Amino acid sequence: MTVKIPLPDQARLTPEIVATLDKLPPLNVFRMMANAPASFEPLINFATSILLRSEFDKRKREIAVLRVAHATRSNYEWTQHVVVAKSVGVSDDEIAAIKVDGAGTRRDAEGNLLCRVADESSREVRLSDEALAAIIDRYGVRQATELILCCSYFNMLSRFLESTRVELESQPLLPSARRPGNS
Repeated sequence: MTVKIPLPDQARLTPEIVATLDKLPPLNVFRMMANAPASFEPLINFATSILLRSEFDKRKREIAVLRVAHATRSNYEWTQHVVVAKSVGVSDDEIAAIKVDGAGTRRDAEGNLLCRVADESSREVRLSDEALAAIIDRYGVRQATELILCCSYFNMLSRFLESTRVELESQPLLPSARRPGNS
């Protein structure tokens, strides 16, 4: 018998949560978050800030997200974000390289740096001084901070997904990570 936290019955959710869920893609991750009403809106707002409002480049963000998913062994996060990564220009070869551990891979220097930041934040929790200096030098303070927040959020999310045992949808597709109305 597999133990898991069930998705909430929509009839038991508040009208505010139902209204928010109706605006989101019908994904189990969002529905599972609704089991924690006090955290639901703040989590959605935080995710939105990272995915739609951050200055950090979407393509680079998705490389980091996929590497966090790989490092944390979160199949749900990986599967959903492969779609998003492709929508922002990450190639199949790059996606395959993200799954390879170590710096001596087919990734370029920037891809190695993004994967290093994702790995260190996932596995060591604290970035090394070298990795932190490298992202500040490359991206500046704001974008380095946004990259760290992104990796931190997706680390939290992978642990939430894996611990609650959120099941992947039969069609695990997220929409493009672009803002509505933008192509």
